[in-house]
Order: sequence, then structure tokens, then C-alpha cells
Amino acid sequence: MVNGQVVSGDFSKIIMRVKGSEQVELGELVVINDYQEKFILQVYDLVYGSQISQQNLEMVAGMNLEEGNFSIMDEQLRNYQLAFLKPILNIAEKSKTCKKLPSFFSKVRRITKEDLFFITKPTNPFFLGRLRSGSKELDFDIFLPGKDTLSHHVLIPASTGKGKSNLMSCILWDLIDKDYAGLLVLDPHDEYYGRTGLGLKDHPKKDNVSYYTPVSPPPGARSLKININKLKPEHFQGATSLSDPQRQCLYVYYKKFKSNWIVSLLKEERIENVRFHEDTISVVKRKLISLLNLDFENGQLYCQGIFDTIAGENTIAEICQDLEQSKIVIIDTSYFSGAVEILVGSLITSEVFDKYKYYKKNGQLNYKPVISIVLEEAPRVLGKKVLEQGSNIFDTLAREGRKFKVGLIAITQLPSEIPKNILANMNTKIILGIEMNSERQAVIESSPQDLSQDNRNIASLDKGEALVTSTFTKFAVPVKIPLFKEFVKKDEKKIIEHDYMGFS
Repeated sequence: MVNGQVVSGDFSKIIMRVKGSEQVELGELVVINDYQEKFILQVYDLVYGSQISQQNLEMVAGMNLEEGNFSIMDEQLRNYQLAFLKPILNIAEKSKTCKKLPSFFSKVRRITKEDLFFITKPTNPFFLGRLRSGSKELDFDIFLPGKDTLSHHVLIPASTGKGKSNLMSCILWDLIDKDYAGLLVLDPHDEYYGRTGLGLKDHPKKDNVSYYTPVSPPPGARSLKININKLKPEHFQGATSLSDPQRQCLYVYYKKFKSNWIVSLLKEERIENVRFHEDTISVVKRKLISLLNLDFENGQLYCQGIFDTIAGENTIAEICQDLEQSKIVIIDTSYFSGAVEILVGSLITSEVFDKYKYYKKNGQLNYKPVISIVLEEAPRVLGKKVLEQGSNIFDTLAREGRKFKVGLIAITQLPSEIPKNILANMNTKIILGIEMNSERQAVIESSPQDLSQDNRNIASLDKGEALVTSTFTKFAVPVKIPLFKEFVKKDEKKIIEHDYMGFS
């Protein structure tokens, strides 16, 4: 059905008069059939138009308000809406970026499923949701190439309440039975496993999920204990602020005492030809004792938290092994301070990254799955202020991880706090609703596609609506993300139908 006609404009702003009986929405996808080719366009702004002068319109409104009913002759012909469109794709035998204008006075219609024949399901699908046109959901699933998407990093920017957790739950549920990726999830709210509600524990392939928690692990879960000897000085970068002398103190003790460096430092064991200021040693000791939840009395070390001198010897190795087997590993960090969460994440991530660098050196990397690290509140480790104090493993991953098949999924409300060079390295951005203009601009300026006209569109995104911009899509794709409960029900129905067909 025709819902408008091109009346003027230029390449960046094609103006369509909207048919009187039709309604057009921001973000809606429309199509122009032009001889042997099609143009796909998107609505980015709406204004009123009229053949009657502004002065006369004001007079008519006044008469209507003051003297009762007063109508305009041929109102639908004289008053109308104008939609501003931006060209997205030009489709002939294949799709390509649009570089020309459609014919003047072309008729415009709504997009249909048949117009999207060029979008195919990739080999290793990474499900995002259904294609969305304005607020209308089309019966068309959107997938990205999973290996490339995860290894080249994903950014999920959104304001509070726009559906970040729901999106992440759907992504994790979909990836459980995929063998191309393993995910490490640092879960500060203990919401993904579903300890007390619906979660990944309810998936038919729940054996592909490893859940570590420091408190009362449910059946099938593991108690989180990490041996203190596994810690290295670089793991503390980003977890706690250290001056240069304090940082040097950590490295000197590690160089001298290797895996026993923390205990040796707490005992203040002497190192030949090396002297530190008393204040430096005392501050470092205080920070280590506080961060690792230790108690040091009369030369004896007592462990009260997840870090232990005896237990947890194999925890990191087991987590890395699970990730290499394409499992999802969830670390419940809801009982930790932010600093401890970052320390645990740094420790595991460093070990994974070192292993994958070794695999690349030995020619084994092609046989390994992609590993992705899920980071909530990403500016804690990728923020400008944090990185001014020195680089950390997450910053290193953002810059180099894709070469070694290790990526990040960074979730944040404040993308503007992340440096531009890191934002630019996030090659896929799943943009949910963002209320603050400064945050929208940070995402727009670092996106793979031109989103300069999408400020209003992003601001108007409702809960569960997203705009996906990626180097692996031909245009910024509007998506409707399913509600997690409904997504699970639909997935379970598919599994039952598949099992029934196999039985018959």
C-alpha cells in the first residue's frame, strides 16, 4: 500500500508527503520501487505541511476556538504531514550502499518481509531479535555473524530501565547451545543464572553453564574460591588505585618471591639491596588486606573471603577449560565490592588472554572458540579517569583482543566516559534508549554507520527497542528484542516440536 510520495529534498533529506489516511513513525522503514531497482529508506523526522499560509491557519484556528465549528475545505489536500527520509540501501540484483537519488515524485510504501531477501542467516548465527519498523515488529529474525561479532567487541549503551538485562539474558540463552563461543559473565546482580527465578539454569542444555558463587551454591553450582598464589601485580591494575612506588613494590616482591609474593610482602620480608619507604609498605599492606579480605596477626595469615592460601588451586584453570569448551561461565559477584569484582575479572581474563596468545603462536587458535567477557558498568575499567592511572587487561583486550579471538561485551549507561579510541574499537553497538544527549552523541560519533540523523530516533526508543549498528551489517538495523520469558517459551516450544518430529 502506498503511504506517501517524494516531493522534494536532497540526498541527505528526501521529503515525502504522507498520505492523509496513513500514519508514519520515526524510525519506520519504507521502500521505493524505481524501475528495475528498489530503495530502502528510513524516516528520521516528521513535520506538518500546509498549502495555507501560517497567518490564515492561525485565523482559522481562532475562529474555530472562539466561534465554534469551522472547517477548512478539502482539508486533507491542503494540510498534511511531511516525512524526512534518509536513503539506506539500493537493491538491484544485490544490495549495496545507496549513492543516488530515487526518481522524483516516486511513490513510497511500507517495507515487507519480501523486500529483505538479501539478508541471510550467517553460518554462526548471533540472534538479536526481530526487525522493527518504527514501533511495528516484522516477522523477520535478525542475526549477526557470531564469531566476528563477539571477537570484534560489542557495546550495549542504554539508560536505566531500557532492557539491558533482558537483552543480555536473551543473548546468553541463545548462545548456550552454540559451539563457536564461550562467555565469561561477571554478574554483579546475580540475575542471569536464575537462582531464585527463570534463568540459564532452566535451559535444556544447562550442562553448558558453569555457575560460581561465594555463598550457598545451589545444586550443580560451584563454590568460588581462588588461591592467593594465582594473583599477580598486573591483576590489581584497575581494581585499586596505586601510586608508582606502591606499584613498584608489588612488582619487586613478585619478581623476588614469585607465587608467594603476597604472603612475603605482608610479612615484610627483606629484599637485598632494595628498600622501600615505611609508609609505602604499610599502605600496600593495608590495601591488600582490605581488598583480599585477609587478616594478618602474629605472622599468621587468615583468609575470610574468596581468596585462600589452600583452597581454589584449580579454579582459574577450570574456568578457562570451560570457556575453551564453549561454555558460559557465570561468576556471582553480587557479594563483592566493585574492586574485588574487577580483580577477579582481571585475573580470569588475563589467564584466558595469555592462553589464546600462546595458541596463536603455536598455530592452534583457529581450532578454538571465540571467548567473550561480559562487563557490566564498563567505565569502571574502561573509563578515561581509570585509564589515566595506567592500562589494564580490559583496555588491552579492547585494542588487541580481536587478533586473538577474545572480545568484550561492554554494558554501560555512560558511553561518553569511555575514550573515543576504545568506543571506535567496539565494532558492534546494540543501542537501546538513551535519554541524555551527550551520551547519544558519544555513541553516534563512534558508530560504524552514519547515525548523524538518528539522534531523535535513539531518544525515542522504548523498552526492548534497539538500533544495531555494526561493521557486519549493511545499515543500522532497527530491532525489537523479545521479552526473556516469551523468548524462553518460544525456544522451548521449538525444541518440543523438533523432538516430536524426530520421534515420529
